[in-house]
Amino acid sequence: MGRRFAELAFTPLVKKQQLQHGSRHLYERVEQSRDLGDKLGPFEQEFIQDRDGFYLASVTETGWPYIQYRGGEKGFLHVLDERTLGFTDLRGNKQYISVGNLQHDDRVALFFMDYPRQSRLKILGRAKVHEGDAEARELIETLRVPQEKTPAERAMLIHVEAFDWNCPQHITPRYTEEELEKILEPMQRRLDALEEENKRLRSKTK
Repeated sequence: MGRRFAELAFTPLVKKQQLQHGSRHLYERVEQSRDLGDKLGPFEQEFIQDRDGFYLASVTETGWPYIQYRGGEKGFLHVLDERTLGFTDLRGNKQYISVGNLQHDDRVALFFMDYPRQSRLKILGRAKVHEGDAEARELIETLRVPQEKTPAERAMLIHVEAFDWNCPQHITPRYTEEELEKILEPMQRRLDALEEENKRLRSKTK
C-alpha cells in the first residue's frame, strides 16, 4: 500500500477503529512511506489488461454507494498511461445510474479480481464521461473492442488517485470457461489418447 491510498481511505473514524483493534501502529508506517502509490507500475498494468471484468463503485446524490460490474473481452479496459484508464460504456438496461452519479461526484472505486490466483487490486480514482461530441467519438473509436457488437454510448476515462493490493485471504477460487479449458487440457489429451487406443484395440478383436 502506498501513502496516497492511506491518505484517502484512512479517515479519522477509520483510524479510531484501527487503534481500537490494534492495527493502527502498522498503518502509521504506511502513512510515512516515501512510496506515494498513485502510479500504476508494470505489474499493475499487466494485471488490469488481463482482466475481463471489474467492479465500479460510485456514490448517488443521496449518499448511497452503488456498485456495477463491467465486463468484456480481455483488454477492454485500456491502460492509457500509468495514471489513466479508459473504456467504452456499452448500451445496457438504460438505467444510467453510474453515469448520473458521476455528474454529481466523479470519485470512483474499482475492484479487480483474479479468483484463480486469489488476487485483488483496488483503485481509487476520478472518472470523466465523454459523450456526444467529436472528442467522445474519437475516444470511443480508440477504446472500442473491434469484435464487440453492442453499441458504445460513451467513453469513460478514469484518473488514478491511488491503488492497493489486498491480501488473498477469504477469496474463493473460481474459474472461467477459458481458464478451466487450460487446466483440463492435459486430462482431455489423455482421454483422447485413451479413446484412440480403445478404438484400435476394438478393431483388432473384430
